[in-house]
Amino acid sequence: MRDKYKYIGPVYDLLSNLYSGKNIHRCKTAMLDVETVQPGDRILFAGVGHGRDAIRAAELGADVTVVDLSETMLRKFGEAQEKEAPHLTIRRIHSDIMKVDEFEQYDMVIANFFLNVFDEDMMVRVLEHLIRLGKADARVVVGDFCYPTGNLLSRLFKKLYWYMAVFVFWLFANNAFHKIYNYPEHMQRLGLKVTDKKHFKLLNMDCYWSILGRKQA
Repeated sequence: MRDKYKYIGPVYDLLSNLYSGKNIHRCKTAMLDVETVQPGDRILFAGVGHGRDAIRAAELGADVTVVDLSETMLRKFGEAQEKEAPHLTIRRIHSDIMKVDEFEQYDMVIANFFLNVFDEDMMVRVLEHLIRLGKADARVVVGDFCYPTGNLLSRLFKKLYWYMAVFVFWLFANNAFHKIYNYPEHMQRLGLKVTDKKHFKLLNMDCYWSILGRKQA
């Protein structure tokens, strides 16, 4: 398996913090608290990256599984866990998420800044697959760049802000180059009920959001 994040992976967290003022981290952990995560909940993180959101879920008592195709990202996650929470047990799967077939096994499935690596058709297929991994009433969380809204200047800034980021990852990781996706629309189209959205600002504009959807039993 070719590791697309071999070069950019080691500095992924640094780049995200510099680019977002740590708002990406806040976005990733927005739906992880004592109200949404109960001890013993099975939670899967798709494309976990450095995974401090996964560590947060495990600290809340969840039974956490992380999946990443990048060996570099899994190694960085392991280093973060060893440094910050060596006492926790977190299951790691080095695989393409589409090959994970543990259907209807998870109370929560999380895709933070993961779906944006795909072109739109593939993104929808991956999201549909993630939904299938959740139990009948599972929660599905997507954290990512916010769909552009507001006045013309605001929408223009958000698009330029996104395209600068997507260009870097297209250049160094061969990710798809595409527009910003309207995730709530896709989630609803695939049968989820969107129950919460949390926004995170940069220069007083909503640039990131975490969207919580629920499967309908």
